[in-house]
Amino acid sequence: MNIPGQVSSATPSSANETGDEFTRSGLQSVLTKYLSQEQITEIQNTYHFGAEAHRGQHRLSGEPYISHPLAVAKILAGMRMNAECIEAAILHDVIEDTATAKEQIAAQFGEEVAGMVDGVSKLTQIRFETRMEEQAENFRKMLLATVQDIRVVIIKLADRLHNMRTLGAMPAIKRKRIARETLEIYAPIANRLGMNDIRTELQELGFAESYPLRYRILSEAVRKARGNRKEVINKIRAAIEQRLEQEELPGRLKGREKHLYSIYLKMRSKHLSFSEVFDVHAFRIIVDSVDSCYRALGIIHNLYKPVPGKFKDYIAIPKTNGYQSLHTVLFGPYGMPIEVQIRSEDMAKVADAGVAAHWLYKLGDADAASSSSHNRVREWMRGLLEMQKHAGNPMDFLENFKTDMFPDAVYVFTPKGRIMELPRGSTAVDFAYSVHSDVGNSCVAAKIDRRLAPLSSPLQNGQSVEIISAPGARPNPTWLNFVVTGKARATIRSYLKNLRRDESISLGERLLEQALRHYSRTLEEMTVKTQSLLTEFNSQTIDDLYEDIGLGNRLAPLVARRIEELCAMEDGSQPRKPRAIRDVFIRYMPSWLGGARPSVRALVIKGTEGMVVTFAKCCHPIPGDPIQGFVSTGRGIVVHTESCKNIREFRKHPEKWVEVQWENDINDQFQVDIRVYAMNRRGVLATVAASISDMDVNISNVDIEEHDNKYSTIVFSIAVYNRVHLAKVMRHIRTIDLVVKISRKKG
Repeated sequence: MNIPGQVSSATPSSANETGDEFTRSGLQSVLTKYLSQEQITEIQNTYHFGAEAHRGQHRLSGEPYISHPLAVAKILAGMRMNAECIEAAILHDVIEDTATAKEQIAAQFGEEVAGMVDGVSKLTQIRFETRMEEQAENFRKMLLATVQDIRVVIIKLADRLHNMRTLGAMPAIKRKRIARETLEIYAPIANRLGMNDIRTELQELGFAESYPLRYRILSEAVRKARGNRKEVINKIRAAIEQRLEQEELPGRLKGREKHLYSIYLKMRSKHLSFSEVFDVHAFRIIVDSVDSCYRALGIIHNLYKPVPGKFKDYIAIPKTNGYQSLHTVLFGPYGMPIEVQIRSEDMAKVADAGVAAHWLYKLGDADAASSSSHNRVREWMRGLLEMQKHAGNPMDFLENFKTDMFPDAVYVFTPKGRIMELPRGSTAVDFAYSVHSDVGNSCVAAKIDRRLAPLSSPLQNGQSVEIISAPGARPNPTWLNFVVTGKARATIRSYLKNLRRDESISLGERLLEQALRHYSRTLEEMTVKTQSLLTEFNSQTIDDLYEDIGLGNRLAPLVARRIEELCAMEDGSQPRKPRAIRDVFIRYMPSWLGGARPSVRALVIKGTEGMVVTFAKCCHPIPGDPIQGFVSTGRGIVVHTESCKNIREFRKHPEKWVEVQWENDINDQFQVDIRVYAMNRRGVLATVAASISDMDVNISNVDIEEHDNKYSTIVFSIAVYNRVHLAKVMRHIRTIDLVVKISRKKG
């Protein structure tokens, strides 16, 4: 896939312009090392098709455009990808940049190749409001195609790698943007797929373009340090090789130099100087088997003392991307740290090629390591598919995806002993959602190492986690403040969004039914005019209209009046006046403004309406208080006490008032503030708080409004059932000698 600005059209040229690009690219010489002549011939036919489709197109560098797909194909051939993948790489831009249709590719090269090409192609037919939205939607499309065929994302990574290698022809602003996108999205994807070689090159190229000055300074520092420590490195290498030979353990020893970007990240994240990061001598030992890995570890630990707490066994517990190796840090000569990685030959291939090794091994010696890596990536892809189902829009999906791309892992156990890998900082809620979305949605508590713990507790390596769930439980919006995994965040948001919609629909239907009673109409009479109403109010379904009413985006009285007008037009009569009410203002005027109570039934408030009925924080209404509802755009109904001073501001909008009343039997708690005026003595706060607790009342907040040497004014936020319950609490507090006065705080 081209980067915008990398392709330009030119005047049509002769076929000779691209005729020998296939030979010049060097692709054929790489293919002959592992594909049959029949397969290579088919790839050549694919090249001719692509070259004809791209005829007349050039890159900004001046090269024929077909040189880019060939370069992408060569990168994949170096990874020994199969013939169909190479063909798709050569054709990966023809749908997007030429008049070629997917059906043409399928007819000539098969559905498998056409599917991969389509998966890598951008959504060029759709117009987006912003570039970020376009990027997010194209990215989601690619990943959904990847769920069906992982080779789609492998082609995309090779495409991005070649574009980064040839970024110099682009304008500076675009280079910066593309480099940042590479570091934030594509390098992490390569890491998650275990494709280490591509990841490191993408990071180095992205770093050099994003921070050119820092890149040059670090590059020069590494060059100097490399020369200064050459003698020490050779000494350590010789000692390790000699000890392995003495123990008759065949293996390869490689010096492993840190990449500039990883040095930069470690310096920035841990606030270290260059010398503190680069003073680690790194080696990699590659042996023939898993048993030899552990033997080599013992040999190395006998040669140099290990640093406590710096050993990691990724063979027993592989990383998410299938990476396996033993990592240890040793005290080397002169007290300098030595980092050693030990792995088998098969592990080394998977570590470099990642999921791409699955196709490499298919060609010859099948290996469990590649299959494990492939299966882990497929599991991750299925998780992405579930995440996108719950994402509200492409931007949410991209945000959640980025969150999941940098998992410094923590390993925990299920009650049955299964190991679960989660990003560091994950909580019990993240764990619950990683098990299953239904487990997360219904969790109410957690046991960590068999002890009850808060759901927000960050998990540590080696802990066992048990989730306690309950039927009917649902996600708490506050969970969004501490979950870290994209799946948990997306699922919670999706559930709450759907819950809010259901509640809004139910409330909107009740409000409209109430408003229609003023005209002696019912919802059943509205059905004959449903389509006209939906068209007039720009709603797709009747539920959409109810939702708009429930959220306050449309006012029930106005919709009811329009229904009355449509019904009157239908039977040729005059629209009815609101029953027993002179005008709209009086109809919605509460009693404290002198209005008469309407003769129709008020909307009943149960206290369990969820997110579409809220209780004003200025007056904290509780059951037993005379109340008034006010329709607020996007929030549904806000309930105030009739004596609340703020409700007078709504005098100019009587059409937004809703007559409400409490349900008779409400078994729920409501927050209310009480103001306690007490003598300023040692322990007065504790005494009053204890008195409140004696009444089995929860205190959610305490605030000292003012105090002097003699008196203090303390405001307690408490949860009560109703006015009767509140009166009992206040009477109990009045029995305290230190309390001078107590009142309910309003406004």
